[in-house]
Amino acid sequence: MLASLDDDKAEEIVEIDLRGRSDVADYMVICSGRSSRQVASIAEKLTEKLKEHFNIYARMEGKETGDWVLIDSGDVIIHVFRPEVRDFYQLEKMWLPGGHTGTRPLEG
Repeated sequence: MLASLDDDKAEEIVEIDLRGRSDVADYMVICSGRSSRQVASIAEKLTEKLKEHFNIYARMEGKETGDWVLIDSGDVIIHVFRPEVRDFYQLEKMWLPGGHTGTRPLEG
């Protein structure tokens, strides 16, 4: 999954371990695209790769506007933002403990 984000030039990729902190998912991944078009493209390609390689049929919301796309793949929730929208909502501050940066536990 992270390779797909890297391949599609997603920026500022942050992974957050939610185990024990949320019943919704085990991990959250947050990243940015430079434009609405890139945000939508990153999200579309990621959902295609999840389906092809892992047989995961992820739900996606927000692709039409390309400001903030949420991808629910079950155990992992992925947020793809335009930078301005990401700065506005600041999800990292809400979920990351005391200024720690995300690690990259997810491979594939």
